[in-house]
Amino acid sequence: MILHANFVDIPKRRIYPVELQWSAEKIISLTPITTEENLPYILPGFIDAHVHVESSMLVPSEFARLAVTHGTVATISDPHEIANVCGMAGVEYMIENGKQVPFKFYFGAPSCVPATPFETAGGEIDASDIETLMSRPEIHYLAEMMNWPGTVNQDPLVMEKIRISQKYGKPIDGHAPGLKGELAEKYVSAGPSTDHECFTYEEALGKIKLGMKISIREGSAAKNFEALIDLIDDYPEMIMFCSDDKHPDNLAISHINELAARAIAKGKDAFDVLRAACINPIQHYSLNVGQLRAGDPADFILVKDLEKFEVLATYIQGQKVAENGKTLIPSIKNELINNFHTSLKKPKDFQIPASGNKVRVIEALDGQLITPEISGEIILREGLAESNLEKDILKITVVNRYEDAPPAVAFIKNFGLKAGAIASSVGHDSHNIIAVGVDDASICRAVNLLIEVKGGVSAVFGEKEEVLPLPVAGIMSPKDGYQVAEAYTKIDQLSKEMGSKLNSPFMTLSFMALLVIPDLKLSDKGLFDGQRFEFTDVFLTT
Repeated sequence: MILHANFVDIPKRRIYPVELQWSAEKIISLTPITTEENLPYILPGFIDAHVHVESSMLVPSEFARLAVTHGTVATISDPHEIANVCGMAGVEYMIENGKQVPFKFYFGAPSCVPATPFETAGGEIDASDIETLMSRPEIHYLAEMMNWPGTVNQDPLVMEKIRISQKYGKPIDGHAPGLKGELAEKYVSAGPSTDHECFTYEEALGKIKLGMKISIREGSAAKNFEALIDLIDDYPEMIMFCSDDKHPDNLAISHINELAARAIAKGKDAFDVLRAACINPIQHYSLNVGQLRAGDPADFILVKDLEKFEVLATYIQGQKVAENGKTLIPSIKNELINNFHTSLKKPKDFQIPASGNKVRVIEALDGQLITPEISGEIILREGLAESNLEKDILKITVVNRYEDAPPAVAFIKNFGLKAGAIASSVGHDSHNIIAVGVDDASICRAVNLLIEVKGGVSAVFGEKEEVLPLPVAGIMSPKDGYQVAEAYTKIDQLSKEMGSKLNSPFMTLSFMALLVIPDLKLSDKGLFDGQRFEFTDVFLTT
């Protein structure tokens, strides 16, 4: 196969027209040619340096169908979402499903399943499982080590997982939000070599100086691009781009190509940007992904220009998999795997007997995973604590989806709902059911809609009810990715009709039980102080 294009030689920082020849999935040659007019630009493919495919609500084969239209050829994929639901069987599901399509999924061994002992999960991956996974060629790294206290304090179980990874010579991903100074030094010295959780320039710079690669994250909920992108000016070799969590409606529109375009729009050097987007992940993780060199796998993309990065075609192993915004990867039949065993609930299950009108409140911040603890006043009615709509303090609940247990209920601010409730069984990391609503009846109905379909996202607004079933582990759909994106867009729009001003209400909701991110979160076992790493009371004592 032969094509002509303007070759963007990232290492040598040159652009010139070439004739590219490839055969049998490999690049044979790139030969300079006389300048031709209107040639597209040819680049190595984009790589998402850290993503949970499950958060797209799509199985890997469907994620790939959408991602390739944006020039993505590979992902560094942490399957700990499905592992928290289904254990080792979930990891196996992701690997095997991903093999069914022409896309390069590089899966890691989930390091923290369950993420903490303060929540109920459906699966467990211990050190012996890490050994089993690391011995497999399909597993390329130890996925994000979220237990930073255990890492810093040299917890024997944590260090055993790190030791196993080092024995196999595989990188260790980090997860250390807000860690600085001596704590950051101890964390990095223990083995983690990347971090995607930095939310300030100073934090990320400190970690870079300790030798860490920083993945600049811009997902559907957490957005750190603006805070961190200036790091690329002085440390282009230390920067990668990632989405972490990308909902289907957003994935249908853009992926890593959007970050490259935004960086160029901010005046960043194109070669530095493309190094971060295309080359650094290959080198850090030793990926078998082509860098546009003779002998490399024929993985590359054609783009219209080096400003907006409009993708004209994507090739993986020499096969054209996308053209002019259309995927060329066919849908496949996807099997189901799940772990969902709770019974229907009643409105009274979500009542909170009041012991005062002042409560601890989770403050949800648009575009951030951190949730400060604030205080607020709720409404007292017949001895019960209820939502205060005037001050936007609503009820939040987490319902154990693995067995029958009383729901945990607390209060949250900034969801903005004026009526009804929204719910999701996409609830990091254990994926219990999370719901936010203005009254117990609406919350109960939203939760029960998900129990009836064994997982998904739902919205209840008066007589209106919408539910998007996610029967694969209660977090993914086996259906066509574009259909799922359309259905998600519809339910997301309903949540905004209900009053939410959040950019992505369901994505924000999914992180409200993520105990490893400070400050205040809610697990199925109760309200949790992420600073002290212990449970705390809903009501404030005076």
